Amino acid sequence: MELMKNVQGWTEGVEVDHQALSQIRNIAGLPIVAGHVAIMPDVHLGKGATVGSVIPTRGAIIPAAVGVDIGCGMCAVRTDMTANDLPASLAAVRSAIEALVPVGFAAHDKEVNPTHEAAHGKVLKQRMDALFLRFEKLSILQVLGSLDARRIWKQIGTLGGGNHFIELCLDEAGAVWVMLHSGSRNIGKTIGEAAVGMAREACVKAGVGLPDRDLAWLNEGTPEFHQYVEALQWAQDYAALNRDLMMFRVMRALRETLGREIGSTKEAINCHHNYATVEEHFGAKVWITRKGAVSAREGQLGIIPGSMGAKSYIVRGKGNPLAYCSCSHGAGRRHSRGAAKRLFDLDALAAQTAGVECRKDEGVLDEIPGAYKDIDAVMAAQADLVSVEHTLKQVLCVKG
Repeated sequence: MELMKNVQGWTEGVEVDHQALSQIRNIAGLPIVAGHVAIMPDVHLGKGATVGSVIPTRGAIIPAAVGVDIGCGMCAVRTDMTANDLPASLAAVRSAIEALVPVGFAAHDKEVNPTHEAAHGKVLKQRMDALFLRFEKLSILQVLGSLDARRIWKQIGTLGGGNHFIELCLDEAGAVWVMLHSGSRNIGKTIGEAAVGMAREACVKAGVGLPDRDLAWLNEGTPEFHQYVEALQWAQDYAALNRDLMMFRVMRALRETLGREIGSTKEAINCHHNYATVEEHFGAKVWITRKGAVSAREGQLGIIPGSMGAKSYIVRGKGNPLAYCSCSHGAGRRHSRGAAKRLFDLDALAAQTAGVECRKDEGVLDEIPGAYKDIDAVMAAQADLVSVEHTLKQVLCVKG
């Protein structure tokens, strides 16, 4: 449905706060927008650009719309285990995962080298080596200044904090899935913040009037645009490898804890939901920025997670052209982190995560399921964007 001029939305049955609507209006009115803006049902207030939006632009990119967690996204693998293969208590499994995958601000003690662990580890190391060589050649490095390069390679294969998570889930048939959510860690944040600053400076120099300075853009053909796009693509690849390395470690934790080999099916997905790429829509090639949205081309598998006590979904895209072949990236926040801490207590957290092996302390109170929109309502609102392949329920959740 048309939310406002130049905006198509999939929000029927879900609330959209007035601040988010104001942001959407600002984005849709920008002169670089090449067509309508598509709004997903998990839409909520973001920095500059609204989370849950798909923004087509011609000849320019808005760095703040991509965000500072460049390439943040999801990874999911269906294992050959069933619920019956899991122990009654998953506390030891959670401890093993937390021992192998640093969370929060933590990083590995030394640079990750998975080559000795398995043949697949050698492939991951080759990807790391290629990423390292590309990093050294990034032209944005002259803008970033002094960096702790060792930190970059100690952080790959780590979770971070906030809404990032690692989960074990059961699908409708009782199959065990491993699912995780993370992005490009501190280096992605550093690149994103530098690009936002470059864009603001460029728009000021050009005398561009902006409704919000976080909607500043970089124009194609400029050195700054080249620096950003090169670094953006690198950071997106870093984020994807970060997730694959964590998945590799989680499978090792399961193997060591359960005392058996863990196989996986062909149903494995690794998808971004904070990124920009060139795509063709309505007969024209444009930059598509998905800020809190997943690519959902016809037949394409994607992941729409709930919160740590709600359902999650493995979906298949329907390729809806009006949505630029996209869908939501989750349930979307209903309450800010501060509001969640005021509205809920630890008793509510325990009740809403009953049956899930997870932290139930003040440090994750802002991630309580009640802080998010109803995932069932979100899925109903985007029935013409995706079909549900699997419905997952969390039984274990690791958070930073």
